[in-house]
Amino acid sequence: MGRSPVRRTGPRGVGRRGSARVVPVLLALGVVLVTTGAAVAYWRDARPPVTDDQVADVADALDAAGTPTASAGASASPSAKPSASPSSSLSAIAVPATGPGTFVTARADGTTVGSGGRVRRYKVLVEEGIDVRPSAAAAEIAGVLADRRGWTRDGATSFRLVGTGSYDFVVKIATPGTVDRICGAAGLRTRGEVNCSVGTDVVVNLKRWVLGSPEFDGPIHEYRALIVNHEVGHRIGHGHETCPGAGRPAPAMMQQIKGLKGCVANAWPYDRDGAYLGGPAVP
Repeated sequence: MGRSPVRRTGPRGVGRRGSARVVPVLLALGVVLVTTGAAVAYWRDARPPVTDDQVADVADALDAAGTPTASAGASASPSAKPSASPSSSLSAIAVPATGPGTFVTARADGTTVGSGGRVRRYKVLVEEGIDVRPSAAAAEIAGVLADRRGWTRDGATSFRLVGTGSYDFVVKIATPGTVDRICGAAGLRTRGEVNCSVGTDVVVNLKRWVLGSPEFDGPIHEYRALIVNHEVGHRIGHGHETCPGAGRPAPAMMQQIKGLKGCVANAWPYDRDGAYLGGPAVP
């Protein structure tokens, strides 16, 4: 008897000839993936940064909306710091457009900073759901208030972080949408961009806390110091000031976003030697 022919049960075309067809396909797919990855990397590294003109557009839009004014009976002041500087846009902290409007209060250990007889009690609140820990924010704010260049240098003022009971002011860090709601209730239009002061509340826009300001070229922690010192300055009775002269430090109580007028950006009310870095009062 002759040998029966071998019957193939696998799919036709699989074998040496089929393998030869698969290799070019895989190579082509690899080229596509590498090219796509390179394109993504190029977009990430080469996309244009935020420019001064774009920043000016935001400032102009805020100005066009009119200077925010407080409703009757509310002690409120705007602290404008729109749009982030390009160098600070690499932060890993997310900035959602809005949040729930509920807050977590930072715990306090009763520590007082400063030796002044007038102790200002304050709370730190952080909106729920954002990437800022209340304890970390409170520690950073306490560090600003304790700094020898801060308001305790006047020899009259001390600060104590509290978690319950009476207080003199509250620092709230909130999403842009929540800031708009809080400040808007007092007649202030923050447009998702700026901080404000309303009554005893210092309302800090998360966008500013994370991204800083185009008018401040220092590190982010220095800009945060400016936010704290400017707003707390209002809480302890200081009004707005302007540039005292070209090349000199801008006062912490100056609205530096409106232009430095020849001064140099500065976050602190005092220098390291204890001299007050002030300027002429703004009527």
